Order: sequence, then C-alpha cells, then structure tokens
Amino acid sequence: MGGTNILIIGSGGREHAIAWKLKQSKKVSKLFCIPGNGGILQDTARADGGKIDILDFDGIYGFVKENKIDLTIVGPELPLSEGIVDYFKTKNLKIFGPDRRSAQLESSKIFAKEFMEKYNIPTAAFEVFDNYDLAVKHIEHYTSHIARSLVVKADGLAAGKGVFVCDSKEDAEDAVKKIMVDKIFSSAGKRVIIEEKLTGQEASLMALCDGKTILPLVPSQDHKRIFDGDRGPNTGGMGAYAPAKILDEASAKKLIFDNFLRGLKEESLDFKGVIYAGIMLTNHGISVLEFNVRFGDPETQVILPLLKTDLLELILATVDGNLNKCKISWEDGSCVSVVLASGGYPGKYDKGKEIFGLNNIGDAVAFHAGTKFEDNKYLTSGGRVLNVSAIDSTLKGAISKVYKNVEKIKFDGMHFRRDIAAKGL
Repeated sequence: MGGTNILIIGSGGREHAIAWKLKQSKKVSKLFCIPGNGGILQDTARADGGKIDILDFDGIYGFVKENKIDLTIVGPELPLSEGIVDYFKTKNLKIFGPDRRSAQLESSKIFAKEFMEKYNIPTAAFEVFDNYDLAVKHIEHYTSHIARSLVVKADGLAAGKGVFVCDSKEDAEDAVKKIMVDKIFSSAGKRVIIEEKLTGQEASLMALCDGKTILPLVPSQDHKRIFDGDRGPNTGGMGAYAPAKILDEASAKKLIFDNFLRGLKEESLDFKGVIYAGIMLTNHGISVLEFNVRFGDPETQVILPLLKTDLLELILATVDGNLNKCKISWEDGSCVSVVLASGGYPGKYDKGKEIFGLNNIGDAVAFHAGTKFEDNKYLTSGGRVLNVSAIDSTLKGAISKVYKNVEKIKFDGMHFRRDIAAKGL
C-alpha cells in the first residue's frame, strides 16, 4: 500500500512548519501546497504558486482529484470560515479542520464570547452592540463609574487587527468610531464587543479535537508587540517559545477544554481540527481572551519541532474520530522561534528584497513565511518573512542557539525582537 498524498492550504510559516513536520513521516507519499511560498517548495512535491485562490473551492477540488490527494489540511482561518470543510464533505473527501458553524468560534467574536459564557469557560465580562450611539453611551457610563480600561473588538475576521486595547474613554470611543462609522474592517465591524481589560501574562494552549476527545499540545507564549519589552503596535506575532511553564495544563484543560467539549456536544458542532485558546493569566486565575480554530502562527513553529509523535497519525486520528486511541510524546527541552520582519512592518513594507545567508544556518531551521523563489534567489514577499526556530535542552540554550543563527541571515530592512522568550527565564 502506498503512502498518503497530502495537500496543505496556506502560504505562511505555519504551513511551512506543518509541511516540514509531515515530511518526516514514513507514511507520507507526496506533499502539495496551495499557494505555498518560496521555502515550502523545499518540503513539498509542488507548491501551486498562487494559481488557485484559497477560496476557490472548485479549483482546489480539481487539484485534489488531479493529484489523487488523500488528505487536505487547512492552515488559515478564512477558508474554514467560508465553509471549505462543508464543501469537501459534499464530495466525500478527507479534510482536517472544523466546519463553517464551528469556525464561528473564530470568525465571530460574539459567537465565541456567548459560547464561553453559556458553557462556563472563564472570560472577561462583555457587552455586544450593533448601534454606535448605544456603544458610546456604554463607554461613558462604564468609564465614569468604574475606573477601568476597556477592550473594543470588531465581531468578524479582521486579519488579527480588529482588537483595540483602550486605556481611556477617548481611546475606546475612537475605536468604536473606526469600526462602526469609518468601517475600517467593512462588514466585520457591523457589531462590536466592549469588554473589561484583563491584565497579566498571556499564553496559548492548542489542542487536537475530534468532537469527542481533546488532546492538548504543549503550551506556548507568543510575543505580539513589534518592539522589545512588549512595546509598539500589535503584529501577527514576532516570536514564540514552548513549553511555556507559566501555564498549568491540567487546570487549563479542566476549566477550558472540558467545558468546550461539553459545548460542542450540546450545540451539535462538527469540530475535527485544532482548537486554540488565547489565555490571560490574571490574579484571579485563567481567562480566555479568544478562540482560534486552527494551528497558531507563530506558535506552530515552536510546537511542531518538539513533537515526537507522527503528525500524520495524529491528524488522521482527529479526522477519523479516533483521538481517544492516541498519546502524544514530546522532546525534552525548549524551542524558541524568532520572526524576521520586513522594514516598516506592521505598517507599509517593501517587498522583493533578496535574502542572504539561509545556507549558513546550522542547528536551527528557517520556516519561510513571506518569501518567494525567483531566478535561484529567495526574495521577501510579506511583512513577516522568516521564522527561525531552534531547540535545546534548556530555554536559555534555545535562546542562545536561535539568535546565533538569526545573525547569519540578512536582507534589506530586516528587523526582529531581541527578547523573545526572555520572560520564560
């Protein structure tokens, strides 16, 4: 019997890490990627190179039939929220990811918050508004009676940019105006959530879920702000490390995932994929900031290098509903990943800069996020260009190793944080 032919959908560092890990499985025959990037080409039989759009489900279906794909793995949230899993089911094709209804846990922050409230998953107190004037009135009332900061969120998908942390009444009112009046996120901002701001350290906990069983992965910690010391604007993530020992997995599983599973059953949600809980560790305990319904980015780039179990076996068990038969084993030690970004990111940035030094990396791996391969050269094509990841028996050793390799890579305008994982020490 031949191996499994796999299609990965997506084009970032997360998808490269998934491809790199799957390539280590003896059960994988061919790996394909739509649309892929310059680096994913190293680890797949063929990257599509952007000829098929990730929302062109008919085009993807044609590719799957033509290339005899046995399993499709969805990286980003957009195809999930648009119902690619539902579409594949009508064609009796195997796909890893939750269906459209379940994907609302990420595509609608209101759906997620109401789900958390209903099933006793700890989260910040919140109110929902579809009227601008009422939202402003709430802010005025809240800030005059309770001297607390607020968080304003657009309901829909906003490419990770729909959350405003507001330390004053004016900031909160401005955020509501941007979302509801200026419509900077178009229809994603029809409704807003206004919630209390929590303080503490953030951590991420992902788990495989087949609808009946939850299998947590090691906890990790992302670094969202652009500059050292967690300063400056938010980004898609400037680096991560795992395991994040600040999070107690057993209590997180009990408080979050056991209740999550109960909610799935009671709401009859068909969830076969990854559930990601973004967590705030407050003085009063764990609180869930958000759910995502796919592998995190850049958390995947520190978790998969530590995974000893065959990733394909785990994914197939998730899709087939057999996770109860699986155990996960991990490498001893820590993994750290540093994001190398284009000049100007997270604002306007240049593309097409040649990347030097990738062949000089020794005891680390460079996952490509925003690159393309042209004329035998790697060029930048995104804001987050590369994720350099390294493992060591200690966190301190992994930090040292990763930065030693980062220094070998150069491209015009390159910048990165120099304090990734320092808080883990």
